[in-house]
Amino acid sequence: MSLKRRILVVDDHPLFRAGVQTLLSEEPEFGEVAGAANGEEALARIRAERWDAVVLDISMPQKSGIDILEQIRRDHPELPVLILSMHPAEQYALNLLRAGATGYLTKEAVPEELVHALHTLLAGRRYISPDVAELLASDLRADRETPVHAHLSEREFQIFCKLAAGMSVSQISEELCLSVKTVSTYRTRVLEKMNLKNNADLTYYAIKNGLIE
Repeated sequence: MSLKRRILVVDDHPLFRAGVQTLLSEEPEFGEVAGAANGEEALARIRAERWDAVVLDISMPQKSGIDILEQIRRDHPELPVLILSMHPAEQYALNLLRAGATGYLTKEAVPEELVHALHTLLAGRRYISPDVAELLASDLRADRETPVHAHLSEREFQIFCKLAAGMSVSQISEELCLSVKTVSTYRTRVLEKMNLKNNADLTYYAIKNGLIE
């Protein structure tokens, strides 16, 4: 008898999280499908238990999905992580795939696509949906329509999101355990790459592109 796969669903909306858990629990290959309501709970469960894949939201209170992904990649580099987000692929997909996500789906995807994506991850492959594949092709061609933030590095994008959300350099320094000088250097690099002048410009850009609300 084959070993049932264990899936952890991380999302701060109880009804949505329960719906995904119910959907995946009906799949014969999946055994326990558990939930976590926030980043701290998710990381605690990942440290304490064995999981075969994680389904991760981006926009959550306290610790964002971007921060959770970074810690999973650092502590459990072989654990597949499927991003399931309300944000369109062009807003986050390229940055999160570079950061180590194994796949990216929007919450508008049909249930069958979510199940297929997880089967792909559990088979040891990345899941690239058609819209993400087009973004990757555009990025390789340096398409002018590719969003500016898609060209930031993993750490630059993480710090960009925190600056755009209103965090100060010192707050980011403390949260990420980096020196103030290092965070300031990343801030300067982000502003230069994005051709922006200050934090207010970063916030305006993030709101305009649907990265924050």
